Amino acid sequence: MKNFGEINRALVAKKKIIIFVLCTLSLGTLSAQSLLTPEQLAKREKRKNLTVKEWNTDDKTKTRWLDRIKVYDSQGRCVEEIEYATYGQKWRVTSTYDDVTGKVVEEVEYNDRNRPVRIKKYEWNADGTKAKQYNYLPNGKLYSVKVYEYIFSDK
Repeated sequence: MKNFGEINRALVAKKKIIIFVLCTLSLGTLSAQSLLTPEQLAKREKRKNLTVKEWNTDDKTKTRWLDRIKVYDSQGRCVEEIEYATYGQKWRVTSTYDDVTGKVVEEVEYNDRNRPVRIKKYEWNADGTKAKQYNYLPNGKLYSVKVYEYIFSDK
């Protein structure tokens, strides 16, 4: 049987671990926010809960049609983009973001019949650049991987 001192030390150790984990998570969130420049934060602020519709007009007939829609979430991130033609939807892309980093983790591309045609999943480097893009078929089968390489020159 454990004595009271051993139980107390175990509880203190668990509390320290919980505090460490919480601090680490909050620092991760703060560092993800700090990756954005003030200009990027200002742009996002203006786009919160915004829907942008782009219209085209035929010069001869003056016929007007919807060209594109972009939908932004409560954090100013583009979550849906739809391209149209005169006959209707050409394609649509939905984006899902990581709650901690704010980076895109998944994009689903849809065809003109609003059926998924490709799913892209992303991995990111610590500096905020893309590391890998995994391309999946709608049935979930991986069909390609794109690896990003960044080369800086002194020119």
